[in-house]
Amino acid sequence: MRKKSGSRRIILKAPWEIEKLREANQIVAQILQELRELVKEGITTKDLDRIAEERIREQGARPAFKGYYGYPAATCISVNEEIVHGIPSEKKVIKEGDLVSIDLGVILDGYYGDAAFSCFVGKAPSKQADSLLRATKQALYAGIGKAKPKKRLGDISSAIQEVADSYGFGVVRKFVGHGVGRSLHEPPEVPNYGVRGTGPVLKKGMVLAIEPMLTVGSYDVEILEDGWTAVTADRSLAAHFEHSVAITDKGPQILSDGFI
Repeated sequence: MRKKSGSRRIILKAPWEIEKLREANQIVAQILQELRELVKEGITTKDLDRIAEERIREQGARPAFKGYYGYPAATCISVNEEIVHGIPSEKKVIKEGDLVSIDLGVILDGYYGDAAFSCFVGKAPSKQADSLLRATKQALYAGIGKAKPKKRLGDISSAIQEVADSYGFGVVRKFVGHGVGRSLHEPPEVPNYGVRGTGPVLKKGMVLAIEPMLTVGSYDVEILEDGWTAVTADRSLAAHFEHSVAITDKGPQILSDGFI
């Protein structure tokens, strides 16, 4: 999702706020787990979106994405060369071998949850495609591992990039992770590339949505005519994983755990 302008101050969360964020993110995790089981040949992305919105409202939450800068759906569902912000459609029917990425956000009691996963429908079409999925997930957890007090933001970014580089995959630059709290997008931005030991010092109470997006080919991006869907410029495969993570004295706590 695109970010609203406003204060660039990093907002530290109290323990009770982190619990509120955990509650929101656990709704996200539960719904993503259900959607993952439903991603099968023949279902449309609109079907998946409809189910997601029903589940969100059943939990007493609201879709975070729907209406955000005019975005028309509860989920972003991106397929194959689509990186992020794919708009669900009745015309988009999932096929065997597709790489499907689902990004979901909710609002519960004024606090936001945000997470995403990618998966293949059936078997991956190639060893390289399978490696892309594995590398993106590995990059996510490498970044999360650096989300500790007294580390720097660049430590997260560089850890993600190092995994991508080790596999020879591209790291999308145009879209980045972000802080999350009472707004869907808060400071700081969390790039998926960078230099160790640079950037703001990480502090207890920061909550970050860490979300690597890797590509088989170029990391260059194009936006389709719908004004939202971001695709790889060379139309190579792309994968996307995301967790919302709290920085605590005991290390990183994944608030959206349970679905990947």
